[in-house]
Amino acid sequence: MAFAERGRDGDVRDRRNVPARALIPLDVPALADLRQKRLHDCRLTPDRALQTLEEAETFLVDRGMLTLTQDSALPSLFAASHEEPYKKGSPGFGSWPKTKYVWAFQLTERPGVLSLKVHRGKQLLCHQAAIRAIDPLARAALAEAEAAADDRARLVRHLKSAGPSQIDDVKAELGLEAPALRKIREQLESVAAVVSRDIEVADGKGGHKHTSELRRWDQAWNKPWRATEEAALAELALIGVRAAVLAHQDEVGKWFSWPIEWPIIADLITARRLIRPGAGWLAAA
Repeated sequence: MAFAERGRDGDVRDRRNVPARALIPLDVPALADLRQKRLHDCRLTPDRALQTLEEAETFLVDRGMLTLTQDSALPSLFAASHEEPYKKGSPGFGSWPKTKYVWAFQLTERPGVLSLKVHRGKQLLCHQAAIRAIDPLARAALAEAEAAADDRARLVRHLKSAGPSQIDDVKAELGLEAPALRKIREQLESVAAVVSRDIEVADGKGGHKHTSELRRWDQAWNKPWRATEEAALAELALIGVRAAVLAHQDEVGKWFSWPIEWPIIADLITARRLIRPGAGWLAAA
């Protein structure tokens, strides 16, 4: 394999006597090229703005996972829409796209898509490969919750016997007030032991209201992947880096509710599944 020293601008300069740590394989793309590819593939320029829900679904399938708002190197659904916010300068929902915000809910109705709160408690739209990688981690979290001697166990056991349930039914059956259930949900949804989805139900007055339905992981995804948690984390890191195109190694381990330690990243680099196009940077091979 040929090696060369890569300059700060990404240009390759042949060098005979440079420190080994400065050598980058010649088949590794330049940082400048990867940055341009990221702009294109993550639709970060206005000319690449998503125009339809079908385009948004294709974008999700292509990237494998999408955050809603842009908060990391992971691709963002709302950033790719390039639409003005509902309320300029407002935080939270006000910062969401004026009309295309509904895609966040509509995409979860498409086959092979789950909206999970495994991005450190924030929503992450996941397609099949990402869901498969999460499966061993979610099943381990579900087993831990089921064995716990607290309200987490009560909730997952109730869902096991009752099946997917609406929030109001869960509160009534378990005798939980809204704040208490919200706290339990946050704990379980952040590790995908429980998955929620927004639904519409009749309000008894001829209209409808929005609520949430809760499911156990094994009710939301029925294709177990028999892998170790370390293998699952490695696959999740790889899918995330592929989705981002280019990411700094310091943030990759912090993307998900499960920390991804450096030895896992290092093994992916050694196996040439991840590459280092520059000091501190990662891309998929």
